[in-house]
Amino acid sequence: MLTVDDARARILDEARPLGTETVALADARGRVLAGDLVARRTQPPQAMSAMDGWALRTGDLAAGRTEFHVVGVSRAGSGFTGMVDAGQTARIFTGAPVPDGADIVVIQEDTHVAAHDDDGQPLRMALTDRVEPVAGANIRPAGIDFATGAVGLQAGRVMDARAIALAAAMGHPWLQVIRQPRVGVLATGDELVRPGEPMGPDTIVDAVTPALMALIQDAGAVPVDLGIAPDARDRIDAALTAAHGCDLLLTIGGASVGDHDLMQAALISHGASIDFWKIAMRPGKPLMYGRMGGMPVLGLPGNPVSAFICSWLFALPLIDRLAGRTPRDPAPARLPLAAPVAQNTMRQHYMRARLQTDADGHQTVLPVRDQDSSLLSALADADALILRRPHAPAAEPGTEVEVLRLSPMG
Repeated sequence: MLTVDDARARILDEARPLGTETVALADARGRVLAGDLVARRTQPPQAMSAMDGWALRTGDLAAGRTEFHVVGVSRAGSGFTGMVDAGQTARIFTGAPVPDGADIVVIQEDTHVAAHDDDGQPLRMALTDRVEPVAGANIRPAGIDFATGAVGLQAGRVMDARAIALAAAMGHPWLQVIRQPRVGVLATGDELVRPGEPMGPDTIVDAVTPALMALIQDAGAVPVDLGIAPDARDRIDAALTAAHGCDLLLTIGGASVGDHDLMQAALISHGASIDFWKIAMRPGKPLMYGRMGGMPVLGLPGNPVSAFICSWLFALPLIDRLAGRTPRDPAPARLPLAAPVAQNTMRQHYMRARLQTDADGHQTVLPVRDQDSSLLSALADADALILRRPHAPAAEPGTEVEVLRLSPMG
């Protein structure tokens, strides 16, 4: 049996980012840039005022002038097109273009209007305090943010809200991004029915497919529901044929070696090569990995908790790689136990657990009451996994253990 780390390495070493597609900026959240994004404009396109105040010439200030004739107003979106000459000033507001001739903005708190015209508009402005004649004061120079032709966002950047804002400012309504992986989900088993369908005496509800569909969407991929295939080769063959066009196939159940575990043989008949089918972990020992026509295939255990944990550990990082992102590899935290745990066996154990905070603000981790890998109620109650290495000794309350936090969406 492979270790978890070796299995992850084999799966990811063969995976490559998919091709590219063009998406609207509004649809780019979470997508990965396929190439460097270059500014199509300069920001700001010209010198802009950083404050409300008055646009002046530093030469006037250096000469000791304290009163100025008002020649115009510069507003954001409506700049003053005239010239500020010696002894003159223009009223200016934050974000407005600095008029020609002016090279400093004096904030309005350091001034007062000395005279108004007959319409009540400022006619003369006077300084109330001495202002140092520092050229460029309270002015944002043209191109201080970025200039035309500059690389603003590099290939591989995941487009979050901050990156989307910059792309918009640089003049890009469309982006070239790595294509979203299409992930097929195929459940197998005569015993499975959809949620809400009539139940027979020997049937169980397929809870894994809905969980995987949610995980796939949260990972920024497109889930493709391939349905439930009974334990019959012709039905499994038809489902595998329908999976062509997907970038990754997740199968549920049927990957072991029992009389009714038909998936492995069916995949091989469709030209698949099987790399491995056992992992030294629990829950999740019967995990299969291979490739069918270049498409990676992960055969997940039919047990719902095992399928979830295997998807979290292996499928989500694989989706990251296909989507052009760095595969997630959550670093375990170390937290004290709130209850004892027994010695571990030879397989790496992922114990479902709850994070707790005591009255003093100290965080501990509590294993859920029952670690049976079929219990979805225990999985739903968990917000973390305690990572127990092979042959880890028994541990008492207060002992620090490795903890992997499950995301709120996972």
